[in-house]
Amino acid sequence: MSLSNFLAQFIIPLNLCVALLCGAVLMRILRCRRTAKLLVVVALIWGGMWSLPATSLWAGGWLEQRYPYQAPQDLPKAEAIVVLGGHTAGGRPNWFEDYDPDKRITRSDTAAQLYHANRAPLMVLSGALLDGSTSEAQTMAAALEREQIPAEAMILEERSQNTRENALFTQQELNERKIGPVLLVTSGLHMPRAMAAFKKLDIAVTAAPSPPQIVAPQDPEFSMWLPNERALAASRSIIKEYAALLLYWVRGWA
Repeated sequence: MSLSNFLAQFIIPLNLCVALLCGAVLMRILRCRRTAKLLVVVALIWGGMWSLPATSLWAGGWLEQRYPYQAPQDLPKAEAIVVLGGHTAGGRPNWFEDYDPDKRITRSDTAAQLYHANRAPLMVLSGALLDGSTSEAQTMAAALEREQIPAEAMILEERSQNTRENALFTQQELNERKIGPVLLVTSGLHMPRAMAAFKKLDIAVTAAPSPPQIVAPQDPEFSMWLPNERALAASRSIIKEYAALLLYWVRGWA
């Protein structure tokens, strides 16, 4: 497990609340009652805050709006479209609504739209093996072929295990083929970290994120201020991005 994933796992609401409550029990046994009470209060505040949709909409929405979604025809033309692996089988259009496979929009879908809008003639698909014997790059290539993208238009980068390596190994592919400016496709939530990693390597890159997913649904019964199970679930990915951004900055990767 990477350091950023470890930090994210530790501070996600449920895990941190359990850790704080266990600490409170220990402090109680040691008769440190004030410390025990403080730990309980912090646990309740942290868990309660992230169970509110308002928190996810603010924290996650801020990341998504760093590089707002633009329609393909509004983006500049480039020499290649770089697509980053990660949750390639997902594409939930709204984190606060029931999953509808007919409405999903994956990173591959976004890349296909850019290709068909003649934004670039080539694609670089970046992502290594995760499970089994199929890489994320291969999974995306198969999805893109179903969307009428020719195999000869795709370059598969199958070594990268994280966003930093996505940038490093993609840079090598671009340099070998003398490919210039690129459009970068990933989720809106992940885009700030991805852009920071690519820009750190002086790659000429323009953000082309998939549509935002952390938006308030139109359901009149939806409330930003009532605890919501999906908000708590969304917090995991949001916190992971903030932890990873901090780690990338500390390591000089962004």
